[in-house]
Amino acid sequence: DSLRAIPHLEGFAAKGVEVLLLTDPIDEFWPQTAETYDNKPFKSATRGVPDLGKIAAAAEDDDGKAAAEDAKAPNIEALLGLLRTELKDSVKDVRPSERLTDSAVCLVADEGDMDMNLERLLKRHQHLGAAAPTPRVLEVNPEHPLIARLAGLSTDDKDGKDVEALADAAWLLLDQARIVEGEQPPDPVAFSRRLSAMIEKGLAV
Repeated sequence: DSLRAIPHLEGFAAKGVEVLLLTDPIDEFWPQTAETYDNKPFKSATRGVPDLGKIAAAAEDDDGKAAAEDAKAPNIEALLGLLRTELKDSVKDVRPSERLTDSAVCLVADEGDMDMNLERLLKRHQHLGAAAPTPRVLEVNPEHPLIARLAGLSTDDKDGKDVEALADAAWLLLDQARIVEGEQPPDPVAFSRRLSAMIEKGLAV
């Protein structure tokens, strides 16, 4: 049930794509050795770009709904640039997501990088020594109301308060993605301060 709830599977579910859930510790290792089953390659749902845009969504016609979704998707290029600048030392990249439908953000391993859960498992058993964690890619959902709102703010003329709020939002999005991955924000005090400031700002509207 916990695996079914992770944001990384939202797009697969929306497209009617079946995902094999691997829950045993050994499952972190053997797909990389086995590589294929029935001549089909294993591909991680939490790594790389899934190319879900090439698959028609379940119970939708090929043109209608997809065209409508493309039309309503906001322009988030300015927001992506802001997030990359603010989080430059903490993420490998920031990009729009094909795998998210309900959640605002998630962290994924880039193509060719080690899967996140495998890296955590190896670190837990001290197989990676003092190596720094592999930087992850932050994916954002362009159609999520929060991302759409932040995209609008990032393209408007910004005063000092807007710049500070957008910077806080960038770090809150990253910490939110970390929490979903089962990780603790590296700076809980800063996380609490930013969250309190955002709630206060929201209640004042």
